[in-house]
Amino acid sequence: MSNSRYGRYTGGPDPLAPPVDLREALAEVGEQVMAGSSPRRALSELMRRGLRGRKGLDDLAAQANRRRREILAENNLGGTLKAVKDLLDEAVLEERKELARALDDEARFQEMELMALDGSPAKAAAQLKNYRWRSQKAQEAYQKIGQLLGQEMLDQYFDGMKEQLQNADDPAVRDHVRRMLADLNALLDKHGRGQDVADEFAAFMAEHGALFPESPQNVEELIDLMAKRAAAARRFRNSLSPEQRAELDALARQAFGTPELDDALSQLGSHLENARPGEDWHGSEQFDGEAPFGLGEGARAMADIAELEQLANALSQGYEGARVDDIDPDALARQLGDEAAADLRALSELEQELLDQGFLDRSPDGQWRLSPKAMRQLGQAAFRDVIGELGASQGARETRRAGAAGEPTGQSRPWEFGDLEPWDIPKTVTNAVLRTVGEANAGDRRLGGRVRLHVDDVEVQETEARQQAAVALLVDTSFSMVVEDRWLPMKRTALALNHLVSTRFRSDALQIVGFGRSAQVLTAAELTALDGVYQQGTNLHHALLLALKHLRRHPNAQPVVLIVTDGEPTAHLDESDGESVFHYPTSRETLRLTLAAFDQVAKTGAQSTIVRLGDDPGLAHFLDQVARRVGGRVVATDTDGLGAAVVSDYLRAKRKR
Repeated sequence: MSNSRYGRYTGGPDPLAPPVDLREALAEVGEQVMAGSSPRRALSELMRRGLRGRKGLDDLAAQANRRRREILAENNLGGTLKAVKDLLDEAVLEERKELARALDDEARFQEMELMALDGSPAKAAAQLKNYRWRSQKAQEAYQKIGQLLGQEMLDQYFDGMKEQLQNADDPAVRDHVRRMLADLNALLDKHGRGQDVADEFAAFMAEHGALFPESPQNVEELIDLMAKRAAAARRFRNSLSPEQRAELDALARQAFGTPELDDALSQLGSHLENARPGEDWHGSEQFDGEAPFGLGEGARAMADIAELEQLANALSQGYEGARVDDIDPDALARQLGDEAAADLRALSELEQELLDQGFLDRSPDGQWRLSPKAMRQLGQAAFRDVIGELGASQGARETRRAGAAGEPTGQSRPWEFGDLEPWDIPKTVTNAVLRTVGEANAGDRRLGGRVRLHVDDVEVQETEARQQAAVALLVDTSFSMVVEDRWLPMKRTALALNHLVSTRFRSDALQIVGFGRSAQVLTAAELTALDGVYQQGTNLHHALLLALKHLRRHPNAQPVVLIVTDGEPTAHLDESDGESVFHYPTSRETLRLTLAAFDQVAKTGAQSTIVRLGDDPGLAHFLDQVARRVGGRVVATDTDGLGAAVVSDYLRAKRKR
């Protein structure tokens, strides 16, 4: 028998946490890139927003700011003064009870002395310094004031010192504290003069190390540790009202019944400020709550507020060269909890995984870009969306055929409902035999050794289209596509068609042409990263000329031209110098050259389909006339059906072949 104990897991990242969903992250980044953002900026935006089920940096920054406001709203800085006043009231009350039972004249004089005490706790405590107490309880309450002040003052500089000084009335404890402060000031004074203090530091930690649970390894770490708390204590003091500061300064002279502690701490604060002038020694905060803070609690609160401000700044990533690595996960866990730290870790892993998995790489100019692997993933996602649109509008389903029909590729795949490809008999029988043997080894003797086919055994042959197609996809990249929110659907449509051609109809030659004021041939990656430019002009003439060159490079292929546009042609190439000429409204010359280009494309035998976006009646009339002229067709759709219209027409053209 062995005993087992279970507790909270503290070994770093949760090994049972779900992996980062790179598909969702890549889709988000791709969407931003297609909208005109750079991959680096898109990734930064993703980190700010977060992923499903995980907070982003903006949410964590808001949580840090909210926590800071809560500290300020729920607390006030009068805790130590209130505790001193309560002890004074207790001492005076107990003394008066004792004096009331006394019958001598001196008792009456002492009563008058108590009645004449100043309303200021600091002044009243000073007036009672040489008072001869009759009540033992009253004297003990008064002595607690000096002990409390000493504990609170030390707790500002030394975390947890208040708990270690529970026996502050013990002379040995106080003597140890005095020696520690004297040794510390001597160490920092020597260090401030530029002398080597390695030996002195080792001796100091050997004697006083128990008072420093953080275990600093050298004097610089010790100064860093103490300067943060000393600066927080200074900001706490700065946040007090002038009356509160005066009271506490006067009371500080009475800590442990002597000004020695106040002098030593003042000297320590000067050493630390000189050593770390970059700390915030002059800031302050406005506390508006009801819960009172003591000096030590207030210093810790000020340190927490400073850390929360640093976290919020790092989480905002609003400065030049900001990185997720700038955020301190330990500080985040301290201030916002383990869940916030887990969210940060997930975001950090997401960024690193995208890089490690090769979804981002660098272009020759050193800029981040989406890698070919990322483009394939985005194309696949876009194609799935298009298939969904086709299914919704036509009852269609996704086909996994490598080609429409034709010669086998030599590959096979599991049969799915609706597949029409021929069975791969050897692979199907092999699957059945292996399954039967596996069931027999597992102890299932019901079949008696006979092999029976199961639907899961069936595999079909993948086929490849026999005839190549030369496909020219002409997409309108004029600024109206951006203004009318057609920019992203256009890009997703191109990616979907590119994915379909590159994975299912690999023998087809696809060329993407973008046309605005002028036209240009684009790869899928270039189109994805293309920015919308505020420049008027729809140069369909130039785009058709580029498409014509593509079709002529593949004379034996079936020519297919697909055009996506939302406006009439308003630009053409000048026949004399080849420069783009813009004219609005459409000029006769632009119409003449555009129609002539359509005629040349038609002579190649191309099947032309024009997908019209928008409800412009002028555009509708023009495109209908063009379709009748060249024997093409016009498909009117909105952005939601754009992808389905283009892909289905491409497939229709191949079937029509």
